[in-house]
Amino acid sequence: MTTKLSLATLGEIARTAAVPAYRPADLRPGIVHFGVGNFHRAHQAVYLDELFSRGQVRDWAIIGAGVRAADEEMRQKLKAQDWLTTVVEQEADHSTAHVTAAMIDYLRPGDPAAIINRLADPAIRIVSMTITEGGYYIDPATQKFNEKHPDIVWDAEHFTAPKTVFGLILAGLKRRRDIGIAPFTVMSCDNIPGNGHVAQNAIVGLATLIYPELARWVKANVAFPNGMVDRITPATSDRERKMLADDFGVEDNWPVFCEAFKQWVVEDDFPAGRPPLEQVGVQFVTDVAPFELMKIRILNGGHATIAYPAALLDIHFVHEAMENDLVRRFLDKVEHDEIIPIVPPVPETNLEDYFRQIDSRFANPKIGDTVTRLCLDGANRQPKFILPSVRDRLAAGGGVAGLALVSALWCRYCYGETDSGAPIAPNDNDWDRLQAAARQARTHPAAWLAMADIYGELAQSQSFAAAFASALQSLWANGTKATLTAYLEGTR
Repeated sequence: MTTKLSLATLGEIARTAAVPAYRPADLRPGIVHFGVGNFHRAHQAVYLDELFSRGQVRDWAIIGAGVRAADEEMRQKLKAQDWLTTVVEQEADHSTAHVTAAMIDYLRPGDPAAIINRLADPAIRIVSMTITEGGYYIDPATQKFNEKHPDIVWDAEHFTAPKTVFGLILAGLKRRRDIGIAPFTVMSCDNIPGNGHVAQNAIVGLATLIYPELARWVKANVAFPNGMVDRITPATSDRERKMLADDFGVEDNWPVFCEAFKQWVVEDDFPAGRPPLEQVGVQFVTDVAPFELMKIRILNGGHATIAYPAALLDIHFVHEAMENDLVRRFLDKVEHDEIIPIVPPVPETNLEDYFRQIDSRFANPKIGDTVTRLCLDGANRQPKFILPSVRDRLAAGGGVAGLALVSALWCRYCYGETDSGAPIAPNDNDWDRLQAAARQARTHPAAWLAMADIYGELAQSQSFAAAFASALQSLWANGTKATLTAYLEGTR
């Protein structure tokens, strides 16, 4: 017997899962959030839910917003359950479920006028976003804002009806300026180095195309704090829905499963005010860069390191990849030999302890995170998570055999079939180009590095190019297992 999630059924659900210790009707909006996906609902929304449950603040509720047609499906599913979400935290030996109610509305995608009107509401003091690494219109090689992207060109030419998050935010800021309301703070919650700076560059870059004077005003008056966010949150499938129903008796259209661990470190730069999230574990700092670089290099770089060998070996779940001796030892060696040595010190943090915690988190058998999710969008993730470590290693005169092998494994993956010959479905917005380059690279490895928007000047590095070519040739000649073994034994 299951109970369908809604405000009316919270009393029944409270028998098996924790429910909010506040009434959503008592909340008032303070935040508009773009990108109401699983990570946001397992992270920012959870912190706010915990804060509201303490009974001290009520005026920082979330208004969700989307810009893609696909966002409407999420909106409808959450609307049908009164915007509630069941969050299931899973550890190896136990799981807990709790219902969150921090979001009180969700603006319809495709209605820019309604979104801009809400952004102009004086009650909105923070506009946040979780739009993935690929949503910022930045060139992968230069990491600069791409003003020539068709979406940006559209917004520059149709500023009253923008299609992008940045066009909408800019229109909201302009409206507030024109009517004399202080600007809101713009807060990125994505895994991008200097995510606040990147968001600022996108909004200022777009403004420069439209009203240069507005661009100067944004740069001088709008805060863009950098932040580091962390919580492993897999995609939701029927598997998770069934587990929630079987284990807790709750029927949720789109539950979120995640690990118990969560972390949020953010620069304390909120001129319009902010909720007192330090009361629920958020760490406010003057400079987030050391924490951010540590996480992106060690955790996100670690995910990228295990993703492609696991996929080529037909491994489905991340914890299964960590049960594979070759994959786990490969992660350990690349991290200790090439990644961790070039990560600068982090305040009150032992990098070895941090990595060991990550190793344990990756191995959690309850999470159900998929290797396919880790492999997603490599064209945007590799330039952020792996290639910066390559550049730093080369600048320090160090070897890059392990990191070059990571790139070669990605190339081999993009060929489109595993070592066993099983097909690999397209898993990148740029899949056709990646697959064409990977197939050419089978006999001419330099063809892969020739993608200048991804590798830039690294293609000219003789040591990296040679290590990449050697690794890719070995993958094709000997297979993933033998290549990993040779690397681990120091014979390749």
